[in-house]
Amino acid sequence: MQLLDPGHPFFRPLWRRVAVVAACLGWGLFEFVSGGPFWGVLFTGAGVYAAWVLLIAFAPEE
Repeated sequence: MQLLDPGHPFFRPLWRRVAVVAACLGWGLFEFVSGGPFWGVLFTGAGVYAAWVLLIAFAPEE
């Protein structure tokens, strides 16, 4: 099962892929600062996964 589909047309522009990664990592940081380590780990993990799928291993299909 794939959580993010990098082949979906929504993720074609780079700014959207960066925004998804930044939102996940930013929310994870917010949770750590506000005292929610469980949610911080969860959202930081989601951000790292999104960075891998959408930025590092991304292969645009044209």
